[in-house]
Amino acid sequence: MSIQSSTDSPALRWSGRIISGLVVAFLLLDASMKLVPLAPVIEAQRALGFADTTELARGLGVLLLLCTALYAFPATALLGAILLTGYLGGTIAIHLRAGNPLLTHMLFGGYIGVLLWGGLLARSAPLRTLVLPGIAGKERAT
Repeated sequence: MSIQSSTDSPALRWSGRIISGLVVAFLLLDASMKLVPLAPVIEAQRALGFADTTELARGLGVLLLLCTALYAFPATALLGAILLTGYLGGTIAIHLRAGNPLLTHMLFGGYIGVLLWGGLLARSAPLRTLVLPGIAGKERAT
């Protein structure tokens, strides 16, 4: 008979699912705005120094949609998280180059990334064991 550790609790898994669901919802909204593409998206592209073409906006929307879909499904969630981390890192670099405000623009991709990984780690006990072996091992031993 095994004792279920706090790292494997249903509350932690559900918290992870809720956090991941909110991240997915936000990223799907962002992708859909790029796929349409809405006028603010084209204006933002121009302000960030990119060509103000609908093709670029749609290309980014498709890329974001595919990465988000990979993250949403448990079997491919790790790959999706890695790809989304790269995508969000690119957004940070773009806002840094554009000289946008630190806390509201530049680090926003980082905030989403922290939520993305936090949700994934909370909903996946095997991934927690792999990424945080010291923490998972200590809690399992008690």
